[in-house]
Amino acid sequence: MVIPAHNEEAGIRGAVDALQNQTYRPSRVVVVADNCTDKTVKLAYWAGAQVLVTKYNRHKKAGALNQVFAELLSQMADHDMVMVVDADSELDPDFLNYAVAQLNADPKMGAVGGIFRGSAGGGFVGHLQRNEYARYARDVARLNGKCLVVTGTAALFRVGTLKAVSRGRIAGILPRGDGMGGVYDTSVLTEDNELTFALLHLGYKVLSPKECTLVTEVMPTWRALWKQRERWKRGAIENCFQYGLTRITWRYWGRQLFTMLGVLVTFTYLGSLIFAAAVGGFHLRPLWMLVTAVFVLERVVTVRYRGWKHMVLAASMYELVLDMFLQFVHAKAYVDTILRRERKW
Repeated sequence: MVIPAHNEEAGIRGAVDALQNQTYRPSRVVVVADNCTDKTVKLAYWAGAQVLVTKYNRHKKAGALNQVFAELLSQMADHDMVMVVDADSELDPDFLNYAVAQLNADPKMGAVGGIFRGSAGGGFVGHLQRNEYARYARDVARLNGKCLVVTGTAALFRVGTLKAVSRGRIAGILPRGDGMGGVYDTSVLTEDNELTFALLHLGYKVLSPKECTLVTEVMPTWRALWKQRERWKRGAIENCFQYGLTRITWRYWGRQLFTMLGVLVTFTYLGSLIFAAAVGGFHLRPLWMLVTAVFVLERVVTVRYRGWKHMVLAASMYELVLDMFLQFVHAKAYVDTILRRERKW
């Protein structure tokens, strides 16, 4: 079990404890301390984890993982398994048990990821994220675990699979990343999305079973949420350009086009309301009434995992705040990508 951590003193103990309390016990828990200036290293030791400290890493999470995998993978057999877990995430007790079973059942299964819930806290913005994550869990469960991305919160791999990715980068079959054949591409914003692309192009499958559940940190402020989602969206767009249009990526390109259409519809909707209010000619037009009704119905039905109280609240359309917020995030990510603006995080 590998936990990349940069200044994660607040959550590292919980992440390590959750791994040690799995019904399928891992043989090792390794915390990769990357440029930490807080108590992460000390707390990880106290929790019973092995700690490896990165050296001169300038490539954040992807670079830290590449350093530790360069050391660990050569010591392990191809049939061994390794899991990467974010330091702000805590697995539910049976996660690893189900994930190992899925990986053992199919030799072409490249990665088994998780379905996450939002942690407590964060006020109103945290509440909105918990609803959002509940909808994601519902969508993946309805597809029997089929997912577009094995998220970086938690993912289990065979060692042989990660070695195959590294060989693919060296051979030029996959993007070269750091140029040294590392498992992760250090040049991208969303290393989990890019690794999913790499696995699928090598002929592997990915899965996020409904039984593999965990809790992960929510962003506590609108500012932090904007930064996170802008990175996610721009990274996903750039990954599509990175791989081009292939038999694998056409679905991802379609998703980006669909999102762009959603942005245009949203701004048209807002623009029509603002214009009507400005000229004093506001009327309930059938088209926009239908759009609103569909939106409300979708909000109510898709949050049922959180219970009837949240379903009733969703009918009030208060979540429109988050939807509008995300549409502005997406619009900025598209514009920045098209104009090739410098990425600053």
